[in-house]
Amino acid sequence: MIERTGKQYKWFLPGLGVKRWLLLAIVGGALLIDGITRFLASEGADFHINQTVDQAALGRIPLGWIDWIFMVAGAIFVFIGIRAWFRSIVAAITPNSKDNILEILVERRTLGKGAKILAIGGGTGLSTLLRGLKHYTSNITAVVTVTDDGGSSGRLKRELGVPPPGDIRNCLVALADSERLITELFQYRFSEGNGLAGHSFGNLLLAALTAVTGGFDTAIRESSQVLAIRGRVLPSTLSAVRLCAELEDQSIVEGETKISASTKRISRVFLDPLHCEPLQEVVDAIREADAIILGPGSLYTSIMPNLLVRGIADEIARSKAMRIYVCNVMTQPGETHGYGAADHVLAINTLIGERLFDYVLVNDMPPHRLRERYAAEGQEPVQPAIEALRTLGLKPIVASVISESDVVRHDSDRLAQTIMANLAEVMGREAAHHPRATLPAASALAE
Repeated sequence: MIERTGKQYKWFLPGLGVKRWLLLAIVGGALLIDGITRFLASEGADFHINQTVDQAALGRIPLGWIDWIFMVAGAIFVFIGIRAWFRSIVAAITPNSKDNILEILVERRTLGKGAKILAIGGGTGLSTLLRGLKHYTSNITAVVTVTDDGGSSGRLKRELGVPPPGDIRNCLVALADSERLITELFQYRFSEGNGLAGHSFGNLLLAALTAVTGGFDTAIRESSQVLAIRGRVLPSTLSAVRLCAELEDQSIVEGETKISASTKRISRVFLDPLHCEPLQEVVDAIREADAIILGPGSLYTSIMPNLLVRGIADEIARSKAMRIYVCNVMTQPGETHGYGAADHVLAINTLIGERLFDYVLVNDMPPHRLRERYAAEGQEPVQPAIEALRTLGLKPIVASVISESDVVRHDSDRLAQTIMANLAEVMGREAAHHPRATLPAASALAE
């Protein structure tokens, strides 16, 4: 009974938009009754509702109570009627849903008022970030690299000529509204079958939709609707590009897989062809963002490829948004061996020729259980290098944001909470100077 009563109160919570329409219905009912009464009077009808009711209640209910009884009962009946009508419509649309529709609607309305977040990257790092951010806002745009040439994505890229869908698929699933069967289906990987082994269903679906709809971006939009994602996912470019790297010995390595496998230091990375255009939606998202987040992800193979697309780095540099770089928690053999947080930043600044962000989020709690295993593979925790970051004119955000299970990676919830808390603080300071500035509206949902 208590639980049921609590659910009734949720109709009065802010954000759903029910109360305003309930009030409108009550006012409309009162106007309707008044209009009918006036019409009957103008037609000379000798029928007075109040007198009839008073005569019926005479001796049963004190006349002074009737006004209050009718007002309260009328409001209750209107509320119950509208709620029942609303639930009937919802039941007809989603007959098999077991979720609390009211809670879902309140959450969606609140998330829709959240901060505009642009997240840039690739690999598992970006999807980890998105999985946490979706609990704070649905105004998320994920910009994903399209240079992956390994595994299922690489095969589809070579055989069908479609952009690699793997990282896109992971981001779509990460932003999915709920962990339903369809999300598991997207991630399902065939273990056998001639030509099917190694492919994931989501990759094949994106490739098929690209052929059916005539565009990779359209295929992503259609898949987004199927998964009911909170936000949107965009490739950084639709051009067929390949990532190349010049190593410390001046040799050139072509292809993301070969770059990751190399154990030599990387001097620089570049795209082949050198010039490729971003989607206009990506440019618009950068200009409209409240916060721009780079990473986490492999520095040279997940972060930099996006920044090499024409115009993206320039737009980020001009942006007035809060710009955050999320540094990896572990170094990578060859790519970032021996790099501290400041070295990651310097590598990006050297590539672009200017500073792209103001804040650097670094982990201050190194792993313990898996540290020896990572050390055997030539990986070690990235040192926060707080003073070095400050020397570069950056503001460090220091927090414990790792999850240590079978691998060491960022914890989705801790990472998102840290970012949103700092964003709220920054936007709060802006609001003090510019009253029209708004805070992320969804922060209370995840607390």
